[in-house]
Amino acid sequence: MATLQYRKEIDGLRALAVLPVILFHAGFSFMSGGFVGVDIFFVISGYLITSLIVAEIDKGTFSLVNFYERRARRILPALFLVILACLPFAWVYLLPHEMVDFGQGVVAVTVFASNILFWKDSDYFSPDAELLPLLHTWSLAVEEQYYVFFPLLLMLAWRFGKSWFVPMLLVLIAAISLALSEWLWRVDSAANFYLLPTRAWELMLGALAGLYLRSSHISIRWLREIGSLIGLIMIGLAIVLLDDSMPFPSLYALLPTLGAVFIILCADAETVVGRLLSLPIFVGVGLISYSAYLWHQPIFAFARIYGMDEPNIGIWVGLIALALLLAWGSWCWVEKPFRDRSRFSRGQIFTLAGIGSVFLIGIGMLLVLQDGFPQRF
Repeated sequence: MATLQYRKEIDGLRALAVLPVILFHAGFSFMSGGFVGVDIFFVISGYLITSLIVAEIDKGTFSLVNFYERRARRILPALFLVILACLPFAWVYLLPHEMVDFGQGVVAVTVFASNILFWKDSDYFSPDAELLPLLHTWSLAVEEQYYVFFPLLLMLAWRFGKSWFVPMLLVLIAAISLALSEWLWRVDSAANFYLLPTRAWELMLGALAGLYLRSSHISIRWLREIGSLIGLIMIGLAIVLLDDSMPFPSLYALLPTLGAVFIILCADAETVVGRLLSLPIFVGVGLISYSAYLWHQPIFAFARIYGMDEPNIGIWVGLIALALLLAWGSWCWVEKPFRDRSRFSRGQIFTLAGIGSVFLIGIGMLLVLQDGFPQRF
């Protein structure tokens, strides 16, 4: 099975993606554009997934079953844990109509369609959205939908055997997707924000970076230094200058996404930015970034629901620390063990994924069919 060379700076880039998202959702005004961390994640995902698939296609070892097994190991255990952890708090604190919404969210998350649900029901930037424990899962749905289509597309495109065909196809998809986003934010801003067709170009940027690095490398040191520094500056500007009043995604999203591409292409152990992102603090946060992303929104939402008023800065610091602590715990005791093939076989992973999915869908449907269990009150 093909493996990719581990790059510490990519984990550092993950930290640069997740921390602004967390601080944005905590309401820190200096992170007015912190939501762009999700766009950075999309670029990283496009890069890593494409690099892995292409490496295996080259070796003749690529398998859809293997691919989806890896995705299941990576995504489902921590996701299911967080949903289960939300249930008792939802039971205690959510009103019946809120519990119905939560039940719909549980079902939608489990079938990776929460972006469609929230497109219909929730404005991501509205104050009410801050009270939705599962709102952040829309981005997981986008990625999972991408994982369904993209491997098949690469497999088919690779059969043409032309070195130029696949990158040109990805450039075409990215151009159409970006053009669609520029048009759709004027027509349906929620659809533009939540749905895969207007987010695909961000994933394609990462995919194109992966294709480039497959056979090429920027050999001139000073170009890598400048390129990675420009990338870091672009991401920093996006985080502090963009805000929820701007149409997004749109051409504005080129700022953080191209910044991420510059870092992926240029940062390494020889560059200042590469060494910065490889510091243990950034790598550590990057390693737990998936779990940190999963935990932060439910913690923040239930804190707001419980407290009624917006928590003060001291409480926010404690909540963020709690999210990171839980993320570290679930990375150590959930993510890592389930990725270990010596501990869980493929059959066990798929079986547990099926049982967990059926259980959560059943719970979600029960909450909806029982009108949120008003008898609780």
